[in-house]
Amino acid sequence: MKNAWLVLVLAVACTDGMVSDPPDDPMLPGPDGGSVELDSGSPDASVSEPPDASTSEPPDAGMVVDAGSTATRGSDGGVELDPIPTNFDAGAWLEPAWGTGMIPASGAPDVVGAFRFICNPAHLAYDDPIVYPGQPGRSHLHQFFGNTLADAHSTYVSLRTTGDSTCNNALNRSAYWIPAMMNGKGKVVRPDYVSIYYKRYPRTSPRCQIEGKECVPLPRGLRYVFGWNPATPTQRSGGWFNCDGPGIPGVVSGHFPDIPTAAQNCPMGARLGAVLNAPSCWNGTELDSPDHRSHVAYPVDTHLGYTKCPDTHPYIIPTFTLGAWYTVDADLDRSGTWTAGVTQTWHLHSDLHAGTRYKPGTTLHADWFGAWDDAVMAMWTENCIDKLLNCSGGDLGNGLQLKMWPGFSWNANPRVVDPPP
Repeated sequence: MKNAWLVLVLAVACTDGMVSDPPDDPMLPGPDGGSVELDSGSPDASVSEPPDASTSEPPDAGMVVDAGSTATRGSDGGVELDPIPTNFDAGAWLEPAWGTGMIPASGAPDVVGAFRFICNPAHLAYDDPIVYPGQPGRSHLHQFFGNTLADAHSTYVSLRTTGDSTCNNALNRSAYWIPAMMNGKGKVVRPDYVSIYYKRYPRTSPRCQIEGKECVPLPRGLRYVFGWNPATPTQRSGGWFNCDGPGIPGVVSGHFPDIPTAAQNCPMGARLGAVLNAPSCWNGTELDSPDHRSHVAYPVDTHLGYTKCPDTHPYIIPTFTLGAWYTVDADLDRSGTWTAGVTQTWHLHSDLHAGTRYKPGTTLHADWFGAWDDAVMAMWTENCIDKLLNCSGGDLGNGLQLKMWPGFSWNANPRVVDPPP
């Protein structure tokens, strides 16, 4: 089994035409035009074998899974969908990390392993395949990134077998989406890029049993919504806004609760960031739930110096921080004040919900529908996360790195567009 899997990952063969040829340049430039800083270390080409399906058991009777999919219960007790092989040459989209096969530095003294990468915006659509599956046009306008064919009809099978990806490459066919950013004049402001930062305790960390039952990988087929909840609209979303602009006078960074507050110290040419943390606790029995939220949870403060997953959600999964970054222009009001129906400024499309106009940015939320290549997800989990490494730029922590898709840019082009009809 291991030999066959390695052939899948590392063999060099022609693609089936679904994914474009990999780029020649192995280096990912930074947003200022320079190269990303390289970590030091020695290469380790070893990779471990994905879980053997023969050790899995059927899930609980009555569990709902995607049409065309079946689910199993693994040895750790968690449910996941059966694997779907990548249908193109996976090895063609991997390369020696940073051109040399170097291993990233340890993340210590931090206590979590880190895996980071950058996405570009993909398409806009009034779709939400989690909340309104099979109902195109039903949702508010979303900005998608990741899988380029994600739509209202997407399932785990369709995401795993179709579409390119704006998150490094199609070895990550996961779909991510957030409310579209509007400029107050009926146009959409596209993010320049979206940063994704996965993290979790290493599986052998004592914290896994102190703060939960076990630290586990992301299960196949997991999907959820996080952030602002229309069922409790007056509660804070848990997300925040920030401003970034090295060398630009007047930039003040921080965790700001809404767009007007962040904008007053975010001058033209800087970037406004919309940032959210995903949940890190899972109940182990569901890949989705009726409200698309309650099968996952956030840890709670024990008042003993650490947080702990709820007893109902004992499995600690890799969480991620999502940051969408937008170049500030003259349409962003920077007065620091806002009056409903009067102030014309940037806002999320979801800020006008069910006839109520919310303060810009307070309805910030995101959706995630996982569809990683199994072998690649095992690489970054077992190396970057479980070995407490500090991985960035799609570095998988084992001497290999995800190649970047040929269309990558640090700047959205076009940046302001008409919404779809």
